[in-house]
Amino acid sequence: MTDTSKRKARGAFFTPAPVAGFMVSWAVRDSRDQVLDPSCGDAAFLVPAVRRLAELGATSPTVHGVEIHGQTAKQAESLVGEAGGCGLIETRDFFNFGTTEAGPFDAVVGNPPYIRYQGFSGTARAAALRASLQAGVNLSALSSSWAPFVVHASRFLKPGGRLAFVLPAELLSVNYAGPIRRFLLENFGDVQLTLFEHQVFPEAQADVVLLLADRFGGHTESAKVRQVRDEWALQEGAAEDDDAPTAWSPHTPAEKWTDLFLSPAAADVVSRGRDVGAFASLDTWGRTRLGAVTGSNKYFTLSPAKVQELGISRRDLVRISPPGSKHLRGLALTSAKIAELGESGKAVWLFRPSSQPSPGAMAYIGHGHDLGIDQAYKCRVRTPWYQVPVLPAPDLFLTCMNADTPRLTTNSAGVLHLNSVHGVYLEEGLQLLGRELLPLASLNSLTLLNAETTGRSYGGGILKIEPREADRWMMPSPQLVQRHSAELRKIKRSVLAKLNRGKLLEAVEQVDGVLLAGLFSPEEIGAIRSARQRISDRRIMRGRHNGRTNGIHQDAGMEVLRSDR
Repeated sequence: MTDTSKRKARGAFFTPAPVAGFMVSWAVRDSRDQVLDPSCGDAAFLVPAVRRLAELGATSPTVHGVEIHGQTAKQAESLVGEAGGCGLIETRDFFNFGTTEAGPFDAVVGNPPYIRYQGFSGTARAAALRASLQAGVNLSALSSSWAPFVVHASRFLKPGGRLAFVLPAELLSVNYAGPIRRFLLENFGDVQLTLFEHQVFPEAQADVVLLLADRFGGHTESAKVRQVRDEWALQEGAAEDDDAPTAWSPHTPAEKWTDLFLSPAAADVVSRGRDVGAFASLDTWGRTRLGAVTGSNKYFTLSPAKVQELGISRRDLVRISPPGSKHLRGLALTSAKIAELGESGKAVWLFRPSSQPSPGAMAYIGHGHDLGIDQAYKCRVRTPWYQVPVLPAPDLFLTCMNADTPRLTTNSAGVLHLNSVHGVYLEEGLQLLGRELLPLASLNSLTLLNAETTGRSYGGGILKIEPREADRWMMPSPQLVQRHSAELRKIKRSVLAKLNRGKLLEAVEQVDGVLLAGLFSPEEIGAIRSARQRISDRRIMRGRHNGRTNGIHQDAGMEVLRSDR
């Protein structure tokens, strides 16, 4: 295993000098400050801390660190010494380091290890969750390693102390980080966040945010956010006026903080859209459900040509929306479209044998045994292994991986769905209206903006939305859609033509003219369009900067997005 691989395994991604310097300058304010880096690595923060203390008048700067890797800890001590300071480095797991052993500290700075929950297990996770619980924070077992680090590190601060951490941007968006978001607002008098347009840690393949939390022991109801281009723009005066910190307050401390990307004007429009009843969450219309998990799409999904070749009877098959979602960029998936996809070689059939499989199906089951499909994930825990559990056909499809925006598409063909898309099951009484007009009505600027803050950004700039997130996604309310149903029907053909030409934003402008023009001023509509464009641009720019281009772009509608830009 290479040194880089070993560092990744323990979640160590060393910090660029401009980032460490900026954070240390913010956190260390007096020559007498006591400084701790609880995951000090090769002293990327401790060396600038020594220099900062010397600048402030310290004659023999002493800094403290904890590092689990012995060789790295020795290197950190050496580097601190070369910088003219004394490094007191403990070689141990930080979660086994008690607050009675050192401190309290004026400033805790650093870049906690980032290990996802799959690799953050056993005694290490148990110690971390126990340390958080001692501080009154009950974290989910799904938490990555950085989350308990925030809590445990804060316990080493003096009242009024400062915490400066590099954290994954999932702090703002994932559900398991809710207790951390609450902890920060309830335990610090000032919380500042710095976001980057470009990737700062490309080898980590994750977006980061700089957390600057001041006045430990206090509390606040808002966070301040600043966005900069990259690490070099952190220098004083490098940011544009538009990137000055803005205050943002969540409805509840633990909820997602993704709305902090919004300008005050855009946030006001979003709030009023809810308050006047014109917009409501998608779960007002119905429930969103995951699609079927086959265990092996390559085996279970078949094209018409493959079905004919294998001699499988129609009774052993069910019709499906093909894997992926590129074909769900219009307003409806029709039977004619399914036939067209099948003729082009797409897998529009799911192999799901009846209780008395045909000879062709029996032969194919035997072929699956030979391939080991019966031992694949999901297959080995169901009886019989080749009987894929399915839900009834949904009213609407919802694309979950998107380069532009999540799309709703009416299931006019009445086919089933796999887990590459979600299914929306409309409430009784809303089915006719929702199937006819909700995919069209959802193409408005407010719904597109809310998708950016409700979903989450993945590698390559992809916007992903999970069923629980989709439940909260803002849609035009049934009352608003019903009120404008005649106008929506009039523009439906024109909007579809624009979508077929890849002109998403032109289609959105046309829907805005029906749904939003009577609710908001042109300036307010402009504010939400600008906010959506800025957040979307940031997501895509980070994806491009990361250099991750793969097949998911094509399937997620990147061609549509490019034609709009």
